[in-house]
Amino acid sequence: MLVKVLILGLVLYVLVNLFRALFVMLRHGEQGQMSRFLGRRLLASFLVLLLVVVLVALGVIEPHSTPY
Repeated sequence: MLVKVLILGLVLYVLVNLFRALFVMLRHGEQGQMSRFLGRRLLASFLVLLLVVVLVALGVIEPHSTPY
């Protein structure tokens, strides 16, 4: 259960940073501020992917057995 909450938290963090970068872009804010938000989003996305791969490899979570 804790693993699912951690993954959900990281995904929400990704979405928040994506929308913060969007609002900075729409307000014609600083380019550095927008790239900082996008960089955080990229790092969090990488952490989610890495966490899922490691947890599947360790057998903590199991993927679906059928692709449909």
